[in-house]
Amino acid sequence: MVIRDSFICNTLFLSYCFTVPSIGQAATLEKPTLSLHPPWTTIFKGERVTLRCDGHYPLLLELRPINTLWYLGHLLLPSHKKSIEVQTPGVYRCQTRGAPVSDPIHLSVSNDWLILQVPYTAVFEGEPLIMRCRGWYDKVVYKLHYYHDGQAVRYFHSSTNYTVLQARASDSGRYQCSGTMRIPVESAPMFSAKVAVTVQELFQTPVLRVLRPHEVRGSAPRGVALRCETRLHPQKRDTPLQFAFYKYSRPVRRFDWAPEYSVPEPEVEELEAYWCEAATSTRSVRKRSPWLQLPGQGSPLELASTSVSDPQGAALAPGNKPLSFRKPPVSRSVPLVTSVPNATSMGLQFPAGHSAPTAGPPACAPPTPTGQSAGALKPDVHLLLREMQLLKGLLSRVVLELKEPQALSELTGSPKTTTSHLAVSPGTPESTSVEA
Repeated sequence: MVIRDSFICNTLFLSYCFTVPSIGQAATLEKPTLSLHPPWTTIFKGERVTLRCDGHYPLLLELRPINTLWYLGHLLLPSHKKSIEVQTPGVYRCQTRGAPVSDPIHLSVSNDWLILQVPYTAVFEGEPLIMRCRGWYDKVVYKLHYYHDGQAVRYFHSSTNYTVLQARASDSGRYQCSGTMRIPVESAPMFSAKVAVTVQELFQTPVLRVLRPHEVRGSAPRGVALRCETRLHPQKRDTPLQFAFYKYSRPVRRFDWAPEYSVPEPEVEELEAYWCEAATSTRSVRKRSPWLQLPGQGSPLELASTSVSDPQGAALAPGNKPLSFRKPPVSRSVPLVTSVPNATSMGLQFPAGHSAPTAGPPACAPPTPTGQSAGALKPDVHLLLREMQLLKGLLSRVVLELKEPQALSELTGSPKTTTSHLAVSPGTPESTSVEA
């Protein structure tokens, strides 16, 4: 039930009236902003910092107006001022009248000689990340090292802040610092406690997609309309972004505020060559999208899907024309044994005085079964060379017998018919032998 604004008046000597906000009004108010001064989440024991609550404050006429509520954990603090000074560690929140509770601030108190101070607010991509290695009550720190996930990233001769000008997601991690102090003589190296730092994503990686006809603003363009889509972090939703579009590595439209681009009709067949890029106006953060993925069958644009069940089938683009895909290589085996016609599994016989047949083409090995990888059959190079040498010697003897039979008989030392046997075992190439 929505309670309307009501006015409550009490008359003692004067009338004091105040307005009670309705439930509907409270739902529309934004949470207040809680800030910390100085802006560090870790302090030394005994130090004090100031918390300030900025939010909506309605005009009230009360004897003792209560505008701000302060919380330490689940404990309600007695102060109702806009800012308070604290020195107790814990999680602080504030609330203004009619508004939700603010985001928390975690305050840490240390009794070490050295502390690493990091900002209390969230650090986003592209923003500077500043860290401060501080000695006990501002004593100068010498031989100062900063560490990121256990690796030294920066060295300074004396106390200096470590600054990352444009933070990236890779800068997230656990940081630590070390150094020496003169108390009164120079001490041994001392290390601070590790502090976790998270760099928030400013906006998500963009995605390029094809717009449907009812999503196109204004008159339908000639060609295909594309949109580069991304999403900003809720705390940075007012950050302006610019968009650029590319075909392969060539920009077809440089950075502009519009996230849409119309592909001309002659280039519609190469839609998968397009991608986009989103960036801030200062280019401190730039992210590129993946290649455009065409919608599936039955879409309003009737674009074919890029995934097909048959790896050898051609994918079709608009107009039923094949896209420029490269088919996967077909697995083929290398023949290990070369034979000639009339060869039997027992051997080759060429009677003396008869014409031997000419060598035929190399015999092909059985085709590789479908789905077998190309690397499943790897020939032994040395075995293949040995077989080729043996075959070369066999053919040279055949040629010599055809040309000069008498010379061959003298060479072998026997007038008998030379019989050559080449035993071929299809399954085991190692069993191949030649007998002369």
